[in-house]
Amino acid sequence: MLRHCVVGAVAVLAASAGVGALAPSAGAASTVGIRVDAGTSLGTVPSSGAGLNTGVGDENMGTAKVTSLMKAAGVRQLRFPGGSGADAYHWKTHTMDDGGWIAPNTDFDHFMATAKKVSAQPILTANYGSGTPQEAADWVKYANVDKGYGVKYWEIGNEVYGNGHYGNGKGWELDKHADKSPTAYAKNLVAYAKAMKAVDPKVKIGAVLTTPGGWPDTEKAPGDSADWNHTVLSIAGRSIDFVIVHWYPGGTTTADLLNTPSRIAGVRSTLRSLIAQYAGSRAASVEIAVTENGAVGSPAQTSQAAALFAPDTYMTWFEQGATHVDWWNLHNGTDQAPTTVNGQTDYQDGGVLSAGTCAGGKCEPPRDTPFPTYWGIRSLTALAQPGDTMVKSSSGNASVAVHAVRSSNGGLNVMLINKSPQKAAQVSLSYAGFTPAAGAVTTVSYAQGGTALTTAKRGTAAAQTLPPYSITTLQMKSASGTAGVAKPTPAPTPTAAAPVVSGTTGTRAQGEIGAPVDGTTPSSTSGGLASTGVSTTVTYSALGGLLVIAAGGMLALRGRRRRASHRK
Repeated sequence: MLRHCVVGAVAVLAASAGVGALAPSAGAASTVGIRVDAGTSLGTVPSSGAGLNTGVGDENMGTAKVTSLMKAAGVRQLRFPGGSGADAYHWKTHTMDDGGWIAPNTDFDHFMATAKKVSAQPILTANYGSGTPQEAADWVKYANVDKGYGVKYWEIGNEVYGNGHYGNGKGWELDKHADKSPTAYAKNLVAYAKAMKAVDPKVKIGAVLTTPGGWPDTEKAPGDSADWNHTVLSIAGRSIDFVIVHWYPGGTTTADLLNTPSRIAGVRSTLRSLIAQYAGSRAASVEIAVTENGAVGSPAQTSQAAALFAPDTYMTWFEQGATHVDWWNLHNGTDQAPTTVNGQTDYQDGGVLSAGTCAGGKCEPPRDTPFPTYWGIRSLTALAQPGDTMVKSSSGNASVAVHAVRSSNGGLNVMLINKSPQKAAQVSLSYAGFTPAAGAVTTVSYAQGGTALTTAKRGTAAAQTLPPYSITTLQMKSASGTAGVAKPTPAPTPTAAAPVVSGTTGTRAQGEIGAPVDGTTPSSTSGGLASTGVSTTVTYSALGGLLVIAAGGMLALRGRRRRASHRK
């Protein structure tokens, strides 16, 4: 399995002095006010929103232990065949056009068996780089006509804009087309959509876009009349059903990473404006899919900061209308030595489960050991089930994030994320449209150093103390006689796109962002919310308008090395 690595370009901070205890500490900050408007809806939790990337390089993708862990984490979508490898993968022969590593028992039918065990919807990436519309149409026929799998979502290519068109050499994305421009991609995209929908009119076709604010958004290469997004949507906007972006917001510090969800609203608004401009009467039905999302490019990969980032970024994208968010990666591995981040070992591995690799003379935990990021994603199961209603909430201090959901049984769940690595947070909560029952509240928590979610009766609906660097979800019932009083109503739709800071979001982009943020039992909570490509990482930073591509490498199992490429 080829490994997804960040080599040389990401600055890793020195360890912070000390880690906060799991119990509330004496160093708690001033009280943070939390407001929940349970009467204002932000939409429903998507049925297959919380997903993971999988891939043909992961021989452990379908084992009983791994599928059980994914199911328990509420994973509802699996992406296949894996990042940039998709643009070299031929599904019929189960081969890579560039000779990339393919593990046993990872062909399409084995993947579908895994998805069935997990109860996850597949999202497939058709080979654009070395494939054809006919090859993709044949895949639709095999999947949905011959086998009856009913695969609905199909991406056309991975990060096609990384094919070298924008002056970055050969790029990281395989593209054998003579013309690598956005115009050529858009015209071919229309041909893919036509061929695939001729086989099954119910399939949904996705267009690869650049993430607003991230390279190469707004770039124009010689001969182009417009940038990638405007060109692709002006030609193919009426032929697609969803748009695809990848969200790797990065950050120089862990505080930067934890502040990045605040930028999602601006990215979403820009995408919606583009869709409205080019999709015509179908604009409202065109979905936004974040098919890769993760902490790659930040100091934290497997440590607690990444675990806190995970549910915050999933929920923020859902609240902004995204229908799919897929974390990179199920298993990943690394060729970088572990670092210490806020007192905790960080294995610099983008996977949620350990791949058991060794680097710098130190080894990861045993294979399939859940990293903190796994528990961050699994925390979503305590907050929401598909179809629950997300409601408006706000925090008086950026050091505590909040997300709230009205459950189908009339209760209210509130997730509180304390972003301070050293200080407990005192929070006071107030509610509109919901009256909580009196008494102690059931909480489901994940704190630094934990190896499970823990459930306890703690605090009240009005006041809680959050341990440092923790995720705490309050599960509340309504007071007697008040259930159903307030039915959530939709929040107003934004009418103008919020500004997006160029050079700080999107594919491996890095930039200065935000300001720094200063008696239980293991829970079996699992269910409705939450793959594996193989690769190297190419890291970008904007400096004087120039793109710097960091040196990257790929590490394969059994010491096997391949030529460098992006996320195979």
